[in-house]
Amino acid sequence: MRRSWKNCIPSNVRIALEGCKDYGKEKHNLSVEQIADRMGLADHWVLYKWINEGRMPINMITPYEHACGINLVSRWLAASNNRLLVEIPSGRNADAQDIQELQQQLHKVTGQLMKFYAGNSEAQETLNSIQTSMESLAWHRGNVQQHAQPQLEL
Repeated sequence: MRRSWKNCIPSNVRIALEGCKDYGKEKHNLSVEQIADRMGLADHWVLYKWINEGRMPINMITPYEHACGINLVSRWLAASNNRLLVEIPSGRNADAQDIQELQQQLHKVTGQLMKFYAGNSEAQETLNSIQTSMESLAWHRGNVQQHAQPQLEL
């Protein structure tokens, strides 16, 4: 079964670190050695240690996420502090796929809420679905606001 990386909200920092590594391997065919090299680490064993212990120096989180290609640690940090993490919108026109993804996410969260209130779903799973939907809506809100003054492409 394929993982839905776009909607992934890790439940702890170790899962976030492992998820970044797994994403890098699955999507970009990166080994831990290659990730460590992209981060500028001289020894890849230190990266194994950080992932295993669930502890990474804060100044290495951004290079790690950049090397892996996904921001799961940042997502965990935001969610664990009751915050939303919203990508900065560019003011571009949303296409049919963007709207369809939003509609699917909102449909999923509605179903998740119905299951939760019927006693058929765990609270954390429901909270993750709500968080993802709120982030999607916040992005579209910002995109509509930004649409009048789109950013210049560099």
